[in-house]
Amino acid sequence: MSTTTEPAPLAPGAAVPPPPTANRVMTEILRGNVVTTILAVVLALIVGGVLIAVTNPEVQAASGYFFARPGDTLSAAWTAVAGAYAALFTGSVINPNAPDFLSAIRPLANTLGFATPLIAAALGIAVAFRVGLFNIGARGQMLIACAAAALVTFQLDLPAIIQVPLTLVVGIIGGALWGGLVGLLKARTGAHEVILTIMLNYIAFYLVSWMVRVPELLQKPDNIQPISRPTPDSARFPLLFGEQFNQLNWGFVIVIVATLFVWWLVERSSLGFRMRAVGENPHAARAAGISVPRVYIYAMLFAGGLAGIAGMCQIQGTVTSGFDGGIDAGIGFNAITVALLGRSRAWGTFWAGILFGALKAGSFPMQALQQIPVDIVLVVQSLIVLFIAAPPLIRTIFFLPKTDAERSPRSRARLARRRAGGNGSDAGNDQKAVAA
Repeated sequence: MSTTTEPAPLAPGAAVPPPPTANRVMTEILRGNVVTTILAVVLALIVGGVLIAVTNPEVQAASGYFFARPGDTLSAAWTAVAGAYAALFTGSVINPNAPDFLSAIRPLANTLGFATPLIAAALGIAVAFRVGLFNIGARGQMLIACAAAALVTFQLDLPAIIQVPLTLVVGIIGGALWGGLVGLLKARTGAHEVILTIMLNYIAFYLVSWMVRVPELLQKPDNIQPISRPTPDSARFPLLFGEQFNQLNWGFVIVIVATLFVWWLVERSSLGFRMRAVGENPHAARAAGISVPRVYIYAMLFAGGLAGIAGMCQIQGTVTSGFDGGIDAGIGFNAITVALLGRSRAWGTFWAGILFGALKAGSFPMQALQQIPVDIVLVVQSLIVLFIAAPPLIRTIFFLPKTDAERSPRSRARLARRRAGGNGSDAGNDQKAVAA
C-alpha cells in the first residue's frame, strides 16, 4: 500500500503558494546574461567543431562508405575536432608537453598580449554603447592616436620614465580628440554617429597613409617605403616578465587600470549615472535636466581616449619597427564583437577580450599542427556574436526559462497575478489583465 499523499487541491480564489526559494534562485540564474553568454560560446564551439569535421579530408574520405562502416567516419570526426581544440588550448592557455614551467605557460602570456589592445578598444566601444551611441570608429581613433604620438614624441630623446608616459598621454589625447569630434558633431548637428565614424575612419586611414610617405612628417628617414620611423627604445613599454614572454608588457597593466576606471566611471560616478540615463531614454533624461548633447561629447571623448590606449599598445608594445595605415590590424572592428560579448560592461568586456585573445593565440597552432584554416576561428567568433544577439534562440535550444519580456501578454498577465497573490486560473480575469 502506497504511503505517498497527494497535495490537497487549492480552494477557489486561494493564493498560489510561491515556488521554493531554491527554485526561484536557479530560475533567475538560468535567465541571467552570464549563463546565456557561456552557452552562446559553447554553441559556437559546437558549430565550429561541425565545420572542422566537415572540411577535414579524413572525414570526407571515411564518409564515402559511411553506411558500411559508420564508426570510421565518427572516429575521424572526433579525431579532427579533438585535435583542433586541443591545439587551440595548448596554444592559448598552457602547453603540457613543454619542457619546463615557463615554456608551458607562455601560451597564456601570448593570449594576454593579443588581448591587450583588443580590450582597450572594446572598452571605448562599450562606453559609447552604454550611452546609446554605436561607435564603429575605433580604427580611426587608433590611427590618429598613433600618428599624434609619433609626431610629438618619437623625435624626443627623453629618459624612458618620462617618454613612455608622455607618448601614452599624447596618444590618448589624439584618440580622444578624434572621438570627441564625433560627439561634437552628433550633439550640435544631430548627424548619425555611424555615418560620422565610418567617414572619419576613411579620413584617418588616408591621412596616416599620406603622412608615412612624407619624410618631414612620419616617414622613416632614408627609406622609400611608406612606413613610419620605429618606436624609440625609450618609448616602448617594458616587458612584464622578460624576453621569454615578449608578447606581454606593461600595456596589459594599463588595460587593467583602464577597466577599473571604466567600471567606476559608468557604474559609480555621477557622470556615469547621467550616461546610463541617456542610454536608456534620452528624452526622459532631457526632461530630468540632463544635458544630452554634453553627455554625447563626454562619452565619445572617453571612447576615443580608450581607443588611443589600444593604439599605444600597438606602437609601444607590439609593432615597434614602424607603422602604416594598417596598424590597427582589424582591432577596431573586432572590438565591436568583444564589446557585444561583454554586454557593454567593463569586466564583461575584459573577459571577452581575453577569450578572443585566446582564440587568436590558439589559431596559429591549429593551423600549423592540424592544418585547420584560421578562417574557422573567425567563423567561431562570428557565431558567438550571432548567438549573443539572439538570447531567445539560446534559451530555446538549451530549454532555459524565458524572461518576462519573452512571454506572451497572457502569460505575463497571469504571472503578474500570481505574484500579486491570485491563483491565475480565471480566464476572464486574465483577459481583463491583458486588456488593462
